[in-house]
Amino acid sequence: MSLVMAMTSAGDETPVHQPRSRPRYVLSFSNLTYTVKLNRKMPFSTAEQTKVILSDVSGEARDNEILAVLGASGSGKSTLIDALANRMAKGSLHGKVTLNGEQVESRLLKLISTYVMQDDLLFPMLTVEETLMFAAEFRLPNTVSKSKKQLRVRDLIDQLGLQSAAKTIIGDEGHRGISGGERRRVSIGIDMIHDPIILFLDEPTSGLDSSSAFALVNVLKRIAQSGSIVVMSVHQPSHRILELLDRILILSHGQAVYSGPPINLPLFFSDFGHSVGENENQAEVALDLILELEDSPGGTNSMVEFNKSWQQVRNSSDTATHGNLSLKEAVSASIARGKLVSGTTLEARNIMSSDVPLFANSMFDEVVVLVKRTMINARRMPEVFGVRQGTLLLTGFIMATTYWKLDTSPKGIQERLGFLLFAISTTFHICAEAIPIFLQERYVFMRETAYNAYRRSSYVLSKSLVVLPSLLFSSLVFATITFWTVGLGGGAGGFCFYVLIILASFWAGSSFVMFLSGIVPHVMLGYTIVMAILAYFLLFSGYYINRDRIPPYFIWFHHMSLIKYPYEAVLKNEFEDKTKCFASGVQIFDNMPLALFVFTLTLTLYSSLKELAKKSSTLARPKFRRSKSFCGVTVPPLTFVSSRT
Repeated sequence: MSLVMAMTSAGDETPVHQPRSRPRYVLSFSNLTYTVKLNRKMPFSTAEQTKVILSDVSGEARDNEILAVLGASGSGKSTLIDALANRMAKGSLHGKVTLNGEQVESRLLKLISTYVMQDDLLFPMLTVEETLMFAAEFRLPNTVSKSKKQLRVRDLIDQLGLQSAAKTIIGDEGHRGISGGERRRVSIGIDMIHDPIILFLDEPTSGLDSSSAFALVNVLKRIAQSGSIVVMSVHQPSHRILELLDRILILSHGQAVYSGPPINLPLFFSDFGHSVGENENQAEVALDLILELEDSPGGTNSMVEFNKSWQQVRNSSDTATHGNLSLKEAVSASIARGKLVSGTTLEARNIMSSDVPLFANSMFDEVVVLVKRTMINARRMPEVFGVRQGTLLLTGFIMATTYWKLDTSPKGIQERLGFLLFAISTTFHICAEAIPIFLQERYVFMRETAYNAYRRSSYVLSKSLVVLPSLLFSSLVFATITFWTVGLGGGAGGFCFYVLIILASFWAGSSFVMFLSGIVPHVMLGYTIVMAILAYFLLFSGYYINRDRIPPYFIWFHHMSLIKYPYEAVLKNEFEDKTKCFASGVQIFDNMPLALFVFTLTLTLYSSLKELAKKSSTLARPKFRRSKSFCGVTVPPLTFVSSRT
């Protein structure tokens, strides 16, 4: 970048940026202030404590340039990026953010900009090319042909320098894939698949070595030179990275201590009274000096005030470079030049209206793409499906051999109750192994839906469609192993109903795990909460304690129990079997020492009733009766249950 020598009032030679061609876009922000409320340390304190995160921060970013926000941890870098990207709650931020002098509605801002998170949230088993192609399917409308989408992906791969890694999977801890720097570039590529006008990045070089960080900023430089505004936060750039930056904004405790081209840093600190050597890393020296001032009694207030007066002198010669195109004209011109791919189907007169579509595609198209992506990722991780099926087969085998051919005696009935409860609870516990998968997808889901890649309802529907075949297969396997070996009743109809109940239990368990995965912050806490709640569901399912004996303050848990309803269904399926006559009543004593006494007492009472029947015409002869739900001997108006041998 060329420089001219200008004379200051004191006669010194001062390097000043030479004005370039007038930019199409200027993102301006002025007097940004952000304050948060702190939790009260004293429970009875009435004083409200606040903390200033940003304080009267102003600046600008232009197309074809990189604006880097520098500062120590906690200086407000990420907060400023979030403020510019409109990622803060309304009313909590004060100040003004404009693009070409106009405030931008949230819907339009999501169309013309993108935000790249600090973490690389990617599907591990997809290749680089597949990952970018799926991003194109989401962000580009179906009016853009598939060949054009593929062309956009190839161009983006070339722009990001990912040609050698295009066919390589992303990878994770258990699967070798691309490098960390390449992963970061893929993350950037996903969010800029539609070639946005503004690109916000939260510490993109974090966690990268110096070579990878330099290569990444080099890529961002090429992106900026294609006509985009690049705004990013950097903790401490190297000397090579600093040379690639066009503008920097250094923050200290939420206040701007320097704003301008990095090449003017030595002059700024020289005028402030602290010279910077030519061979030193200017950014490193500047940040070290700021840290020293922060520990001093006056803090950095003197530097903040000096920066304001210093910038007023410097900006007086730079006012002519501000763009004079209206936002509508600038966006329309960008679309005409082939930029902003997702807006190519929009007419120029509608680009600024409220009719800009919230999503690029229909719900049906979104579901199809989501199902396809999930199936490809799952197919390349067969161990996940194998572990579930192996666990299910082993559990089914143990249960089948343990409860082999249960009879209809009272002991058999008790064992059937235990088997059915354990079978239902098993389906829920097996679903808990999906917590890490859902947690991994949750962060991808949050990133993609933040900028309206697809509808949330499309994601839920696609997950249901994907898991249904595997859950149906698991239900058939488990039911086939246990139904006939245990000796459950109902025949073919009972078996089909049993399969449906197991399927419903699996589906409810998967939905329950998916719901909790959207709440818990990490895997271990997720496992703990899922297991605890399933234990409560089991306790109040109706097996361990009768519903009438559950305390009133816990009865709501009985009705919320996900195990209660399928358990009641399998009980109904089993004990309404017309082909079986289960022992009941006083036969509970048949397997006890009192059995002989009970049998003698029954015969004596029966003989007495026969004699009484002969003497009385009002007492009918005893008869055997067997009905749908009853098997016994009836003597009107008395009934005795008889054992079937």
